[in-house]
Amino acid sequence: MLTQKILTPREKQVFSLLIENYSTKEIAEKMHISDKTVRNHISNVMLKLGVKGRAQAVVELLRNEELHLQ
Repeated sequence: MLTQKILTPREKQVFSLLIENYSTKEIAEKMHISDKTVRNHISNVMLKLGVKGRAQAVVELLRNEELHLQ
């Protein structure tokens, strides 16, 4: 288990919205950023975690208690 937080506040916001089933476009609109920026945040997190997809990233973030289901 990771001992330090790996998500920036913006990355956490993006992934929190992802697990609430918002699309990339909806997240961008909600956060007032571009679709590309949302995809960049997602890609950066996947690189940090060494995973190949959003679903794997979510599983790892939940496992490491970076995100919580409500």
